[in-house]
Amino acid sequence: MDGCLSAAIGEAGLGKAAYVALLEETAVVLEKLRASHEDGSLPFLRVGDQSDAIATLEPIAEKYVESFDQVVFLGVGGSSLGARTICGLASEPVDYERPRLHFLDNIDPGSFTYLTRSIDPARTGFVITSKSGATPETMSQFLVALELMRDRASEGAVGEHFTAITEPGARPLRTLAEKFSIPVLDHDPGIGGRYAALTAVGLLPALIAGLDAEALIEGAVDALQPLLDGAAPSEFAPAVGAAIQVGLSRHAGVRATVLMPYLDRMANLGLWYRQLWAESLGKEGYGTTPINAIGATDQHSQLQLYLDGPADKMYTLLSAPAKGQGGMISDALAREAGLDYLAGRRMGDLMDAELRATAAALTEAKRPIRLFTINNADEADMGSLMVHFMTETVIAAHLLGVNAFDQPAVERSKVLARQFLEYGK
Repeated sequence: MDGCLSAAIGEAGLGKAAYVALLEETAVVLEKLRASHEDGSLPFLRVGDQSDAIATLEPIAEKYVESFDQVVFLGVGGSSLGARTICGLASEPVDYERPRLHFLDNIDPGSFTYLTRSIDPARTGFVITSKSGATPETMSQFLVALELMRDRASEGAVGEHFTAITEPGARPLRTLAEKFSIPVLDHDPGIGGRYAALTAVGLLPALIAGLDAEALIEGAVDALQPLLDGAAPSEFAPAVGAAIQVGLSRHAGVRATVLMPYLDRMANLGLWYRQLWAESLGKEGYGTTPINAIGATDQHSQLQLYLDGPADKMYTLLSAPAKGQGGMISDALAREAGLDYLAGRRMGDLMDAELRATAAALTEAKRPIRLFTINNADEADMGSLMVHFMTETVIAAHLLGVNAFDQPAVERSKVLARQFLEYGK
């Protein structure tokens, strides 16, 4: 975090006094979070309890693997992004017998039609996730998919191609699930969609993808443990991060926060984080705009803006050890091409150098920067990162004085969309 402080980058950074004051402010919310974990009032903190759910999810995942060549996940926002992010870890198939996964989190009719025309319904399974059980985008996807399966499968077999995840109670998704004998998994009413990645919402897709769901949970528990052990704010990384982010916004004119993994397997983390940060904090005139980037790709595009554009952004670079890894670059071919600096190097050597160069260039340009280095870019690391960012977001909301768990402006747009449809009739 030192790269975000004025001692490192001058006036563009956060002064020590302001940082210390904000960090001390987080002590109150850390106590509240500990109490909420104890009494269960914030269920997303009880991530360790999800280990029990994995045993229930495993046979469902096995059925999907054995029965289907394609699995389509229908959902929007937090009902899709967390699962999609986790399953990015399986960009290299665990084995070639597993189904291909598709995450449809938009209602672009062209994309949906293209997919439905390219799959064999008899060998396709669907997982529908809607916390409310009435999300219009997800329900429209589901209704179209359900009709497709009704046309191509016997009435009694339709339900075998679907699993639904939604809250308990009377809901449109449950009504249809009951009619077609579709199994339903309960979505915890106390966990909002953007905080639900480490529940069945993300764990079932992870299991279907062949990932280690237990390791996801273990990584998350490890990241949360310092809080539960009574760590001081300075010893709990999410509290430090929240103080830095809010402090830079309040005192240094930072208006955007960039998450830039140097790992393709973590590329979707920026999409998930973007929703988490924006929807949780963008209220009452507060919040910074989250931007997702990917290294080294965006060094050839966005980095120009980051280094020479407005000094209004904070940067989080995420990496795993790369040096000495990857394909060997031919010494002879590199020298023949006049690329002596690449001769005898591995691809990972270049990635490592690119990361360090970007960090150094941002610091030289007096841009606030923090570096996250993870061990393996595996399930444990993903669980740890997700808990870190969820907790950092909740602590930042406390410092800003906003509710981290509602989305009033989003609800307004949903009401208007429904009115437009009804009026159009």
